[in-house]
Amino acid sequence: MKTTAAALVRHALEEIGVRYTFGIPGVHNIELYDELLGSENILPVLVTHEGGGAFMADAISRATDTIGVLAIVPAAGITHAMSGVGEAFLDGIPMLVISGGVRTDMAQAFQLHDVDQQALMQPLTKATFKLERYEDAIPMVYEAYKIAVSGEPGPVFIELPANLQLLTGEVDSMPAADIQLVRPPLDDKEIEAAVAMLAAAERPGLFVGWGARDVTDDLVRIAEHLGAPVSTTLQGLGVFPGDHPLHVGMGFGRSSVPAAENAFRDCDVMLAVGTRFAEICTGSYGAVPPEKLIHIDINPDAIGANHATPVGIHADSRDAVPALADALLEATRARDGSIVASAIAKDKAAYRDEWHEHDSGGRVNPSRLFEELRSQLDDDAIIVTDDGNHTFLTAELMPIHKGGTYLSPTDFNCMGYCVPATIAVKMALPERQVVGIVGDGAFLMTGLESVTAASNDIGAIWFVFNDGELAQIAQAQEIPYQRKACTDIGKLNYEAFAAATGATYVGIHSDGELAEGIATALAASADNRPVLVDVHIDYSKKTRFTVGTVKTNLKRFDTKNKLRIVGRALKRKVFGA
Repeated sequence: MKTTAAALVRHALEEIGVRYTFGIPGVHNIELYDELLGSENILPVLVTHEGGGAFMADAISRATDTIGVLAIVPAAGITHAMSGVGEAFLDGIPMLVISGGVRTDMAQAFQLHDVDQQALMQPLTKATFKLERYEDAIPMVYEAYKIAVSGEPGPVFIELPANLQLLTGEVDSMPAADIQLVRPPLDDKEIEAAVAMLAAAERPGLFVGWGARDVTDDLVRIAEHLGAPVSTTLQGLGVFPGDHPLHVGMGFGRSSVPAAENAFRDCDVMLAVGTRFAEICTGSYGAVPPEKLIHIDINPDAIGANHATPVGIHADSRDAVPALADALLEATRARDGSIVASAIAKDKAAYRDEWHEHDSGGRVNPSRLFEELRSQLDDDAIIVTDDGNHTFLTAELMPIHKGGTYLSPTDFNCMGYCVPATIAVKMALPERQVVGIVGDGAFLMTGLESVTAASNDIGAIWFVFNDGELAQIAQAQEIPYQRKACTDIGKLNYEAFAAATGATYVGIHSDGELAEGIATALAASADNRPVLVDVHIDYSKKTRFTVGTVKTNLKRFDTKNKLRIVGRALKRKVFGA
């Protein structure tokens, strides 16, 4: 039969269960959009910027059981989207990036949008494809999907030349999807070695990341059996329930909260699952695991990359962790974790009181905000953050109760993620509470996507932490430099912005307005209205992450440079900048 590549790609996307595409139509993908409009299963969503579309596709993959898909124009569409694609690539999030391409049936040079997209996308994707024959269209999409979701997931790029989308070609059939995903085989000897190491441990600890989000119950079994504290990465918040007595918070070194730092200070055996010991989760590599390390990861390159690993298990956590839990419980006696849990509870209470007692000068105390927000949200509410000071405030002060309910840009660490990601998650899961926590600097980057939310009746909520500066970098400057450079941001009338974009405005200027303001925002969201909550936040108290990470980096310098930096800071503090 004769058909277009656009029709073939639509069929393939329907077969793999795609529910949404995000992007902007143009002359090089207009035929694909016409096909998507006719789909009963796929909703093409118009965004205000392809970067926002990429963050939306990323969030769909994180929060649902379907893959996020971009449908964008070549050249500018690609470069606009690259930040979101890069975030998915470094964070291990599956995505299909489908772009139009210049015509391949023309001899003329200098076509519109004529750049080497394959070269552009190669460093940011697991694989790239360019369609040359009609009969390859459907198998190509199936293969791209398989690559995207296999092993450590990531984005895959597909280029569809405009002429193949528009003109018809001959194909024999439109096959159904028959994609077989193969997991690495589990080595029983490695499980036995892990059990033996844990059995001999005096102070074991667990460090878990995003890659362990599907095995929460088994992690709880292991932790409770060992009586061991559990820490998570930033991206892995919620992988282990934040309200569990053995949960300590994010990280385990000087950049972590006291409960985590103290619980892991004398850890002699660590079980790490689904983490790469990357820069953020280790506070710029300041958190170092013990020599006796058991590391389970789907990516073999992550095992042993930053730390010697006596027991490395290359496996899917869905296979390895249940097997380890069963073997451990069968071979060893349960330990009493009450003393560990009591110490964790004491440290958490002291840290909470420290924040409560901080004088916020009439502005909103972050600890009070997160306490009230947690009390009004359901256990399965989804929290989306951006990149900034608010990210680490959330990590330190907001317990995440369930796995997969915290989304954040992590290793690519890209500002602008929160607003579009919150929209996408609320669109896909309208029955769930979905709340975005975003700094004012990050909000300025993608805030216009609130038009997308209003146009589609999506009740996304954004708590904008309004302090007038890029607080995370400003604090990182202030400690060693005793002055800030280029961090004050332009003022925005958030109430007028909300009115202009179709969002409901809620202002919270002090702690006394928290309960009513949060309740008002949740009510408006339940009525399918996007909500902008203008929070006059107090950032005067620094997070443990910020202080600890600055100290870690300072400690890394040689004596001469350390004295130079400290001396300059002292001089400026005494005599002024």
